Amino acid sequence: MELKVLIVDDDPKIAEIHRHFTEKVDHFSVCGIAENLEDAEKMSALFEPDLILLDLYFPEGLGTDILWKIRARHQATDVILITAAKEMGPLQEAMRGGVFDYILKPVMFPRFREALERFYEHRTALSSRSMALDQQEVDRLLHPYKDSAAGEPEYPKGIDPLTLKKIIDVFKQPHPEGLNAEEVGGQIGASRTTARRYLEYLSANGQLKAELIYGAVGDPSVNIFQTDGRETVPESSRTRILLSNSDILTGFIKNPPIPIAFACSSVILVLYPDQRIIGRSGRID
Repeated sequence: MELKVLIVDDDPKIAEIHRHFTEKVDHFSVCGIAENLEDAEKMSALFEPDLILLDLYFPEGLGTDILWKIRARHQATDVILITAAKEMGPLQEAMRGGVFDYILKPVMFPRFREALERFYEHRTALSSRSMALDQQEVDRLLHPYKDSAAGEPEYPKGIDPLTLKKIIDVFKQPHPEGLNAEEVGGQIGASRTTARRYLEYLSANGQLKAELIYGAVGDPSVNIFQTDGRETVPESSRTRILLSNSDILTGFIKNPPIPIAFACSSVILVLYPDQRIIGRSGRID
């Protein structure tokens, strides 16, 4: 699923930066750039983008005017407000207008990418619901990062239970040739970065096991194996995930046992006695 993005900012240089950022995130493409509110109004009605990256202050008015016009015509377009305004008033109005996110300038790419990836997960979750919802699903759609209800497991920020279940379901079928993060993301309708984040989480909490294997020179990979929570399942039942340099697990391991560290090509890995791996790449593929 490809999502269309309209960028609205009166500074051409900032608009170009946001365009560059957007095109670096999987499943997003820029359908237009508007440098004033009049053009933004016309382009939002004509292109019907999935998402608008909207500045707040323009010489002729406020970006929230576009937000309210979109809401008035019931257009299925969401808005992320990107602004230098740090006052409470604009944030309150943005919240009342139902913006998906609110990012302060100057925008850092990791925060920008996180916002777009969460939006993609949100849109995917909405489009995949065809049957009646229960209260838990409604709560997760409206409040994906709120504390878990009593009796439910707690998840860190950025880990959605519904997406996590999809990732786990991938392993219920054997994949003898192995899978990489991009292939896993393709199966669940998520980006490679999102899939990798969930693989890291599952590996770190022991639901998956990591094992380093050597392929071509300079291209090491990590195998991720299923586990029953206590020990690795038999060789014949293993499902393998292959992660390239840029996919090496970072993990979330606290107070680990004494590690064994070693280097391979541009990747530095730490292998723990319980077979969990953390590492960092010396380059970005």
